[in-house]
Amino acid sequence: MKNVTNVFWIAFSLVALSVAYGALAPENFAEVTGNIESFLTTSFGWYYLLIVSSMVIFCLFFMVSPMGQIKLGKDNDKPEFSFGTWIAMLFSAGMGIGLVFWGAAEPLSHFAIDPATAEPGTIEAFAESMRFTFFHWGIHAWAIYAVVALALAYFQFRKGEPGLISSTLKPLFGDRMNGGWGVAVDVVAIFATAVGVATTLGFGAIQINGGLSYIFEWVPGDNFLVQLLIIAIVTVLFMISAWSGLSKGIKYLSNTNMVLAIALLVLVLILGPTLLILNTFTESIGGYLQNLLRMSFRASPANPEHREWIDGWTIFYWAWWISWAPFVGIFIARISKGRTIRQFLTGVLLMPVVISFIWFSAFGSTAINVQQGGVDLTGLLTEETLFAVFNELPFGLLLSIIAVTLIITFFITSADSATFVLGMQSTNGSLYPQNAVKVVWGISQSAMASILLFAGGLGSLQTALIISAFPFSFIMLLMMVSFYKSVSKEARFTEKKRP
Repeated sequence: MKNVTNVFWIAFSLVALSVAYGALAPENFAEVTGNIESFLTTSFGWYYLLIVSSMVIFCLFFMVSPMGQIKLGKDNDKPEFSFGTWIAMLFSAGMGIGLVFWGAAEPLSHFAIDPATAEPGTIEAFAESMRFTFFHWGIHAWAIYAVVALALAYFQFRKGEPGLISSTLKPLFGDRMNGGWGVAVDVVAIFATAVGVATTLGFGAIQINGGLSYIFEWVPGDNFLVQLLIIAIVTVLFMISAWSGLSKGIKYLSNTNMVLAIALLVLVLILGPTLLILNTFTESIGGYLQNLLRMSFRASPANPEHREWIDGWTIFYWAWWISWAPFVGIFIARISKGRTIRQFLTGVLLMPVVISFIWFSAFGSTAINVQQGGVDLTGLLTEETLFAVFNELPFGLLLSIIAVTLIITFFITSADSATFVLGMQSTNGSLYPQNAVKVVWGISQSAMASILLFAGGLGSLQTALIISAFPFSFIMLLMMVSFYKSVSKEARFTEKKRP
């Protein structure tokens, strides 16, 4: 493979060692990673809450600041993709499988199984379930992505730096980012990406398995061999897509995802409790905005039960988004050349968030309505919840088939985008990484997803996320400082040149 850097070999070795460890000693692997995860959530939950909230403030500041007029590229650069395609691509890469996996399951869990503070099954639990779901999938998640994407797009397209995470720190550390320290930063970013995407691919395999077992009775549910076969088949499909390049494979798949997602959403709106969905969306928006500040800093130090809930949900999500940040951030940066900072932040923070809120209102309130109607969904596996809800609606089989197809296309898009990003980071930020490098990373991601499922299923996936996100969160703090330093310097220089 030509043009690969030391970053590739070091990061690939770490991924390979992790895969080997999990394959040869799965029980010990699960125990060690579980202990690390428990320590991080118990000791650093406050840190995750503060750093993610600071990212929201950072993005809102630049959205309204005069510096928002600065373009992510040269002054005469134009956007490479239309607004609709751009939104579809960033949405497919940024949320994808997670929306389908948790669309019905999370609100139902907050309502009937494990509410944040209310009594299960109450009116208060209904309102709280949607409010916290909006919180976990709202502006905080996309602010995390935006921090990485904004810094990368600015330094790569406006300043001419390589598209590497380490390049964004040069205003702080200078040429040291061209040496060993830069390699260390990029290795951390690649490893976090590999783990984050592998985890999501694991979620996808579990969900597809659940859907197929609901559609076809002969397919066993929650079966590792079935999930392994799913990963193998989808790996072949996304490698074919990755081979075709960014402007073909990912672009067309992203648009397909949006069409399928909109079709499924519209069908649920029509076939489900339409009025309840619309009222839930309206009220939940108000509840979300009214309680946003309190939810953002809620640590519950004096209530162990509430603290455990925060660790299991909010801290898990913040770690998930951070572990995905290098991958999604680099990808969003790559497709955002030619937009101003304000246009970029408005699109990234608002459009996907609104779509997510509509999605959870439809699927979440429908699931809760089914539960209240006498069908007990609480004893099902997480991946079965969506299909059990569809089973109670007209044309349930059709809805399940569309959902499984959507999960597969989201699966392919996420993995395809990730192999592209990992290829970029392994070849000094090349905008056109070699196919051989993408193939290596594609197989590595799938292998890690398989090992995580083998070592402990859903629990191991969540544990791996929290561990991989922690070191990269410090790099994100430095990225915010570095970006502010460089952009404010440019703004002052531009102001002085004006007559």
